[in-house]
Amino acid sequence: MLIPAAGKVALFAGVGRAESPAGHAMTEPLVLDPYAMWREALAEVDAAFASPPALDRPVWGCTHCTPESELRLLGGDPAQVPDDLLGHFMRATASHWAEDQYPVLWRRFIPRALRMWGPDGDGTDPSYEMGRLGAGGARLADWPVAERVAVEHAFRALLTVAVTSGSSHERCTELIEGIAHATGSLAPWLDHISGLVGPEADAGVVRLATGWAVELLWEELEFTWWYDGDPQLIARWLPTLRPRIAAFAARHPRCKNASDALIGLDALDAGTGSLWLYPYHEGAVQVPLARNAAQASGATVK
Repeated sequence: MLIPAAGKVALFAGVGRAESPAGHAMTEPLVLDPYAMWREALAEVDAAFASPPALDRPVWGCTHCTPESELRLLGGDPAQVPDDLLGHFMRATASHWAEDQYPVLWRRFIPRALRMWGPDGDGTDPSYEMGRLGAGGARLADWPVAERVAVEHAFRALLTVAVTSGSSHERCTELIEGIAHATGSLAPWLDHISGLVGPEADAGVVRLATGWAVELLWEELEFTWWYDGDPQLIARWLPTLRPRIAAFAARHPRCKNASDALIGLDALDAGTGSLWLYPYHEGAVQVPLARNAAQASGATVK
């Protein structure tokens, strides 16, 4: 909780509830360093998992895939498990492990897993590994409340960093697929993105809207590993961003991402199909369309 001079402010999805000296409540945006949020989330995770849950017997696993020596390592000090062995565990299917031990192993390794998925990780697609936390795997939803809440706070911080730091829409798609798969729901994470405030968040939302609109128009927006996920939830969510994108375009009339996002939303609303060449490359939107969109926002385009 932050305590500014004017009163108390509690963070929620990027919006604070401030209390004036006279006691009158008012809502104001908070622009916080997303990397500071990430570090605070990791500290919460470390506290929640400070005493790793114990295993009641040696780790059982498929010995065709994991030698006995490595199974013994997995059952030892979580901090001493080599990164490559940890990665092997995170990627192997739940059926390769004892059903009752699998969630316990994930609870023992989750502080390290989150760091591997974070901004200091190797940058590979985390959605497959994150999905192991879902209902068909480690069952994050059934973990002790303090542990589950700490992990979800870390997910929120991780998604905030991705949206506000200039990450591509592909990277954001990977994260949101993995997080939604792990938690069982997409809508709360779209709501989280909607609630982010500040110029970096506005630019990130515009990038997402442009990328997702193009993929929807090409009928290519899909989740790679979350087979029960429905990308059409994104299609129904995108129109809610129109006022925000239009305001951004008005402030930045020469921003091609913003004009393309509005073009994409118009095409989705009209059901006219894609106005972009296929395959899509950066800048391949048809020039007359981009010029018309920019001129409509008041820009001079040569």
